[in-house]
Amino acid sequence: MLCRTTIVLGVISCGFCGDLNFPPEFKFGVASSAYQIEGAWNVSDKSESIWDTFTREHADIISDRSNGDIACDSYHLWRRDIEMLVELGVHFYRFSISWPRVLPTGFPNYISEDGVKYYNTLINALLENGIEPLVTLYHWDLPQRLQDLGGWTNPHIAEWFENYARTAFELFGDRVKTWITINEPFVVCDMAYNTGLVAPGIIDPEIAPYLCNKYTLMAHARAWRLYDKEFRHKYHGKISIANQLFWFQPLTEEDKEVTDLALENCVGRYSHPIYSKKGGWPPSIEKTIHDNSRRQGYLKSNLPVLTKQEIEYIKGTYDFFGLNHYTSRLVRKAESGEKLSPWPTGDAPDFNARLLVSPHWPNTSSSWFFVNPPGIRKLLQWLKKNYGDLTVLVTENGFPNLGGVEDVDRINYYRDNMHEILLAIKKDKINVTAYTAWTLMDNYEWMDGYKSKFGLYHVDFTSPQRTRTPKASAEYYKSVIKAHSLKVPHIIRINNPSSGSRHHASSLLHTTLLCLILVNLAFY
Repeated sequence: MLCRTTIVLGVISCGFCGDLNFPPEFKFGVASSAYQIEGAWNVSDKSESIWDTFTREHADIISDRSNGDIACDSYHLWRRDIEMLVELGVHFYRFSISWPRVLPTGFPNYISEDGVKYYNTLINALLENGIEPLVTLYHWDLPQRLQDLGGWTNPHIAEWFENYARTAFELFGDRVKTWITINEPFVVCDMAYNTGLVAPGIIDPEIAPYLCNKYTLMAHARAWRLYDKEFRHKYHGKISIANQLFWFQPLTEEDKEVTDLALENCVGRYSHPIYSKKGGWPPSIEKTIHDNSRRQGYLKSNLPVLTKQEIEYIKGTYDFFGLNHYTSRLVRKAESGEKLSPWPTGDAPDFNARLLVSPHWPNTSSSWFFVNPPGIRKLLQWLKKNYGDLTVLVTENGFPNLGGVEDVDRINYYRDNMHEILLAIKKDKINVTAYTAWTLMDNYEWMDGYKSKFGLYHVDFTSPQRTRTPKASAEYYKSVIKAHSLKVPHIIRINNPSSGSRHHASSLLHTTLLCLILVNLAFY
């Protein structure tokens, strides 16, 4: 395919054309989660998770009415997964342990031998191939039995989670040196209880999200303090939480105050209690929720009180900041009488905020996802401004489309986001030490089912073998890892002059030209 060099030079621009090598100790990895890839939902003595239940009782919410019963069948096909990781040359693999696979009752009174064997086998195979396991304790698949007892709205769950964490540390801690306690409590609490679009499918927006918010923080803190007290001196590992953060920016200067509230609501409510010097809830959020609760007729704030003891207990329970980032929103103050849709899939009515997207941000196969690479650097700057000089691991960053192995759109997304991270490291002096691509292979993408594809590898879900095939993005990411730099050959998207600035993933090949060039000819 022919490509005019003059067009390429016009398309590629760079605000920072200095050293594009990553720091020597910087690490690259990929991520997955148990429910999304393992399958084997009822193999051996594994019990049901809330996602096993949710996909049966609320199949109408899932875009293709599918479930994760088989998914990528990684429970049986883990050897191929290891091969793919070796092919990519990653330094680490972030995966999650399925709580109901290891503790079928939800409690450590019964430990599954088969569940333990599966994770031991996976961890050992990773280490044998020079790949570090980065393990997430909880990636949304709560044992259904614990949900029946109230799940994340029951204060006892902090103790239940600590007991589960102890089991994992005792079983795997001699080989696992980096742990994530909870993945994206924002989704576990805000997304789940405000919308009902994810498990457990309960809608209770005024009370449940805030109870869940407190108890996920307490559960995280108990696991962190347990590790710090009883396991760190033996295993010398690190442990933190992974927060999903949207970047919010004001539509106009007049919208700065409401934008600050949106940031504190999404970012601060799950980060300020852990990472700030004072601890506790963000003051602006505490006041706003209190005022809203009284206005709704409640006698006290729906945001649970954090006692002085709890504030001190949660504060400082981190070894790094785990940052998951995908997309951004513009924020403006809502007009009088303007109807606002629910948080977090629409607007932020509790803060009288309308959430918008820029017409310059390309859309994707997922309705919530718009591309704005500068957002990740701005988030990193915000974290440094508010919480000081943290060590940051980018624990998820990825791009969805409708499929195909010539995924130039995903290459562009990875390239542009990693470039923003390099800017943060080199210009802003932010200590980002790792980048994690989401995800290793196409998998079960929650309410999007199997329609949205995030993988570096294509998975044929019609094949009993769940055949995995590398995409162009896998080759690109492999090149970046090998070079330890963005100065590698890669594919550039060039818009068809007759098309608009926005495009749909499903028509990508009809609106783009592909051109393989050396990055240092133009980009750098």
